[in-house]
Amino acid sequence: MLDNIGHSQNPAENQIQHLIKLYNQGKLGEVFEQTSTLTKQYPNSLVLWNLLGASAAQTGKLDEAIDAFKKAISIKPDYADAYNNLGNALKGQGKLEEAIEAYNKVLSIKPDTDAYYNMGNALKEQGKLEEAVEAYNKAISIKPDNSRAYNNMGISLQDQGKVEEAAEAYNKALSIKPDYAEAYYNMGNVLHKQGKPDEAVEAYNKAISIKPDYADAYYSMGIALQGMKFNKPNREIQKKIVSLLDRKTYVKPKDIVSAAISLLKFEPSMQKCLQLADNEVIENPSDVISDLSNLPLLLKLMSVCPLPDLGLENLFRKLRASLLLSISDITRSPELLNFQSALALQCFTNEYIYSHTAEEEKILQSLEANLRKMFKNNEQPAPQIILALASYKSLNQYEWSKSLLVYDKIKDVFTRQVVEPNQEAKLKSALPILDNITDEVSSKVRDQYEESPYPRWVNTGLSSKPMSISNVVSGLKLKLHNYKITEVEKPEILVAGCGTGQHSIRNATRFKDSKVLAIDLSLSSLGYAKRKSEELGVGNIKYMQADILDLSKLGKKFDIVESVGVLHHMDNPAAGWKVLTNWLKPGGLMKIGLYSELARQHIVGIRKEISTSGIGASDEEMKSFRDTIIGSEKDHHKKILNFIDFYSLSELKDLLFHVQEHRFTIPQIRDCLPKFGLKFCGFETPEEILSHFHKSYAGAGNPYNLEKWHEYEEANPKTFAGMYQFWCQKVD
Repeated sequence: MLDNIGHSQNPAENQIQHLIKLYNQGKLGEVFEQTSTLTKQYPNSLVLWNLLGASAAQTGKLDEAIDAFKKAISIKPDYADAYNNLGNALKGQGKLEEAIEAYNKVLSIKPDTDAYYNMGNALKEQGKLEEAVEAYNKAISIKPDNSRAYNNMGISLQDQGKVEEAAEAYNKALSIKPDYAEAYYNMGNVLHKQGKPDEAVEAYNKAISIKPDYADAYYSMGIALQGMKFNKPNREIQKKIVSLLDRKTYVKPKDIVSAAISLLKFEPSMQKCLQLADNEVIENPSDVISDLSNLPLLLKLMSVCPLPDLGLENLFRKLRASLLLSISDITRSPELLNFQSALALQCFTNEYIYSHTAEEEKILQSLEANLRKMFKNNEQPAPQIILALASYKSLNQYEWSKSLLVYDKIKDVFTRQVVEPNQEAKLKSALPILDNITDEVSSKVRDQYEESPYPRWVNTGLSSKPMSISNVVSGLKLKLHNYKITEVEKPEILVAGCGTGQHSIRNATRFKDSKVLAIDLSLSSLGYAKRKSEELGVGNIKYMQADILDLSKLGKKFDIVESVGVLHHMDNPAAGWKVLTNWLKPGGLMKIGLYSELARQHIVGIRKEISTSGIGASDEEMKSFRDTIIGSEKDHHKKILNFIDFYSLSELKDLLFHVQEHRFTIPQIRDCLPKFGLKFCGFETPEEILSHFHKSYAGAGNPYNLEKWHEYEEANPKTFAGMYQFWCQKVD
């Protein structure tokens, strides 16, 4: 903003140099105050008016900036740079037409690469993408090394769906400026759109390497990693994934855990340890732990989510046993304790799904007895003993946990296994209750989740910033049938069946200025959700125990209602869906998640086996049946191993042992919608599924055609393996 500022009727040169020095030092407030005073003394000084406008614009005082630039122009009507700066200030106020008029004034005075570039930006914001590309090309014709113009031209081309041309533009920007983080980020987006997630991740990695706190690049890397499997080692990406997970709210760990494990399996030390686990017993656990401790990504994953890999499960189960058997002989070290802590956190998070032998049980009982004596004598056990026990049973289930002296080596485990469950117990006792739950099936479902809150999670992925309903709809590419909903500035949202809070917390951070009511049958789940909401500082959620069937007692309607993975566990899903629709405002949006009949046939088969065999849902019975599946060669048993829910106990219970389950087909969903006064708006499904669908059904309206989706699912039965998740709108 300070190029060619002019020198007519200026104050003393030393004053000017002092002001410019302050400006370059970022002391914009001082510059603004001093130039405001000096313009009264020197009202015809171009340099002062330009400095005043520049400092005002940089500090968000756009009205003052515009007045200053206009004053400079009144002194010198052909002052091209003042027009350019004026255009930028007007653009900052969203006055795009006036900004473009100012840029055209510049171009009427002289050809100018910055004016064309800035005009391109304004046109891009207006959605005039072809005109924006033309403006960027003109900027480049004047200054061929204008990397910013190439980058923004790439964005405009990408927004038109011209991904190949966009990639060329980003490559050109990077050839000019190899350390251009934003161009690498945009290139990553193009590569992901092209179905090249591995190359996309590498592009995001380069962006982050240049700009270590690049939040958007981290978020996008998390998306690209979902469902991905690496085909070669890359330790640099391992470090970035650790960094991504350290940020806690950028990604849901279980979404990227399979990709991360595939990367870890290229490590020679990991390969060696997995081979050792094939033996009956691990003879030297210290050596194995030494190798594994050099894999920070592994330890991080162990501490934040269940690891869905039978090889790792076998390794951890045998290491746990080996440590227990040799606990009195093993040499304590920081390396050992760090690994034991990660293992105890892994076992707690997967709810102690690993089975153990009678020999292990005998040693556990002996250790517990010794610890009771120690505490009675006011003695404290060694940390490795505490961590060994915490790998078999949560510390809060031991009577002596209240007597435990908490020191750094066991602090993380004690917090997760004692402090947080105690917090949840206090929080759930203070939660409001809409009414007593009387429906028989609802009561059974409540009891299941009181015993096994679902799921147990540590970190989750939240939106990078709250968005308006309009922006959310646009991002999801939903087809609205009434656009009035996009005018709602402070949406009231109902999350019906919030479980342990991931859904409600994501919604509260996704929709700008929203108020969320989250209900669930289980107070234990709600206590977990409340604790996590407070931990994350999310205050716009109210939690309440309630049955969907009792919502009439609430007497309140909502702009948005979401119920994912809930209705299919009701006695009569249609009745529950009807109740939810009754409390959705006209024109309101509804998101529903239902199990697919087609995608869950192997699960249906296993549930029949469980029922026919009379297998109960106790922890030991579920673990025993799970071991049977692991050792089975049956095809439908092998398929279940691919579900991440198979690797933690409450999720296994939800997957195979739920007290109530219905499944649906797309034709059934299609037939239900008009009965409830709803119209289909689109599936919320991964980008790769949508891209594949588009290749099969190229018509613009096909993503909103349920008949086409039914045909697609019949040809691709695994499409909705999780569940159907779709949006609809109330039209009456």
